[in-house]
Amino acid sequence: MVHATRIPTVLVIAGPTAVGKTAFAIEIAERYQTEIISADSRQCYREMRIGVARPSEEELSKVPHHFIANASVTEEINAGSFEQYALSAVNTIFQKNDLAVMVGGTGLYIQSFCQGIDPMPVIPDGIRAEIIAEYQAKGLIWLQKELEQKDPAFWAVAEKQNPQRLMRALEVLRATGNSIMKFRTALKKIRPFRIQKIGLQLPRETLQERIETRVDQMMEAGLLEEVRSLLPFRSLSALQTVGYRELFDHLDGKISLDEAIAQIKTHTRHYAKRQLTWFSKDPEIQWINPLEVSPDAIKI
Repeated sequence: MVHATRIPTVLVIAGPTAVGKTAFAIEIAERYQTEIISADSRQCYREMRIGVARPSEEELSKVPHHFIANASVTEEINAGSFEQYALSAVNTIFQKNDLAVMVGGTGLYIQSFCQGIDPMPVIPDGIRAEIIAEYQAKGLIWLQKELEQKDPAFWAVAEKQNPQRLMRALEVLRATGNSIMKFRTALKKIRPFRIQKIGLQLPRETLQERIETRVDQMMEAGLLEEVRSLLPFRSLSALQTVGYRELFDHLDGKISLDEAIAQIKTHTRHYAKRQLTWFSKDPEIQWINPLEVSPDAIKI
């Protein structure tokens, strides 16, 4: 549905986990008869469904989606590959419609799409596997100390509670001998389309309640069985994810199932806080409460 007077636009819907992004985005995409690009670094994996809150089959049937279940956990997917995938998907959508909707909570993926991302060095599989094994054995504090001591330039600006970002920086350091900061130019690319950003945010207590309810629903839907089926892949980067790590520990006999569920809820709350911290730094985001502002009220 092309409008001759409207500049091709990507509407980005961002926010923390469990805030209601999927339903909000689908309603807008249905209204404009357009398509959705997922900006979620885990929903792209076919083998991960329940623990990453992938949209249901019913939701996927309402609106065409891109970057959902299109890769295997054995494939290396990162912000750079997402940038190229999303730009190609947007171009395809713009051939039919002057609006595309992007929705997700992976801040780096959204940033790479909007501004571009610096090319990073190729990391040998052995180095990546070694760091993941060390992290699994020694934990987040070890990872933090490694970077604080060996890459102070990165540590000064790091997301210190985000193991994915910390492991990535350590990978680059070990593979190249240089800080990941050396590869960051901060040169913003200009996109040939308009970008409008909406952020969804709920009161803290409401979001925490929704997170706890979602985790309980995931367990009822069979998350433990999903995690069990992924045991052969547990050392891969994709599986260093909240909801999977804790249940791997349970299956190893390290913690009880109740302890694992409690940890998933705690770690998901921490993840949501990190997401909000990331997105709060973007002055282009217009924040709304999805319980008070309906998708119909969004002007594009």
